[in-house]
Amino acid sequence: MKRNPVANLKALLLVGATMGLSACSMFSKDEETLAPNPLPDIKAEVKVDEVWSRSIGDGQGKTWLKLEPAVDGDTLYVADAEGLVMALRSDNGKVLWRQALETPIGGGVTASDGLVLVGTLDGYVIALKQDDGSEIWRAPVSSEVLGAPATDGRIVVVQTIDDKLTGFSAEDGRRLWQQDTLQPLLTLRGSSSPLVVDGTVFAGFANGEARAYRAGNGSLVWEGRVAVPQGSSELERMVDVDGTPVMTGGALYMVSYQGNVVALDPDSGRIRWAREASSFQGLAEGFGNLYLSDDKSILSAVDQRTGSVIWSQKDLERRQLSGPATWSSYVLVGDFEGYLHVVSQLDGQLLGRKKIDSSGIRAKPVVSGDMIYVYGNGGELSALQIR
Repeated sequence: MKRNPVANLKALLLVGATMGLSACSMFSKDEETLAPNPLPDIKAEVKVDEVWSRSIGDGQGKTWLKLEPAVDGDTLYVADAEGLVMALRSDNGKVLWRQALETPIGGGVTASDGLVLVGTLDGYVIALKQDDGSEIWRAPVSSEVLGAPATDGRIVVVQTIDDKLTGFSAEDGRRLWQQDTLQPLLTLRGSSSPLVVDGTVFAGFANGEARAYRAGNGSLVWEGRVAVPQGSSELERMVDVDGTPVMTGGALYMVSYQGNVVALDPDSGRIRWAREASSFQGLAEGFGNLYLSDDKSILSAVDQRTGSVIWSQKDLERRQLSGPATWSSYVLVGDFEGYLHVVSQLDGQLLGRKKIDSSGIRAKPVVSGDMIYVYGNGGELSALQIR
């Protein structure tokens, strides 16, 4: 039986009450004696240099958030768990503006088309101006927002923890449509961020479904399956899709907890291939592969065309890896001790590492140009280059 520290029991009563599932350990009873792998000895083949760093308020807070920064042009946007949103020069970390929203942020940040978007734990999506941080609009949603909003400049789409998907006018925050999905009794505390591509919204849900909707009116285009719940208990039947879908090479990719990583046809939802996998993180792509860190923190490369495993890196097992990112020929992941690890995309070899934040790293690294941005749990934001 698998268990994760972000698992929540959602008793979906008429009032939509949410009850926490006790989960003090990263592991099930059968696994709780297994400690995280010690930091492996490596012969560093790359050097990770810090270009600049800055402390960002309360950082990720204490509720297992994964607030990723966002880059648009030469500006980096970042938020902390308590509601602080900041814009920084991406090359040197100079603060351009800061905005205290005075509401806890759970989903963000998205920066595009003149907007900075965040979602809150008290059920709002907020749009700020990119140039000065002033608030343009805020709109209520049905529940907590734990994933970044998505936008194409015309519509803003937000997925809430109760698996409702809502579309808003990017101009004024007017609600345009909402779609509901039947949610299981037991889910992970998290949600996928939707993906908006060419007028279509793609999203994954806690029941293992993948769906596509028309962005303009929210009508359903297709529905498919990433995973089918199996097992005799609610714990065993959890198949949440909590990572943002990836679109590349004419295919849509998703991964679920206790389920599969799949390649889907973006026009029909037809499964091109599926491989057993269990991850509550997102995917990264590069060199014709998908990269995923699974629920045991085994980092793997999977061929985008066939789903076959190219390599698996087990030296970081149980180190609570973040979602992966790619830069050049490297895969980048953070861990619970605050190290950023640099891994070869070719063969999974560990090539280097750097300590970023002693509180750990949950949010996946963000890559822009030749810069890598890592936002630690304790609020340490570092801009790095690999040489």
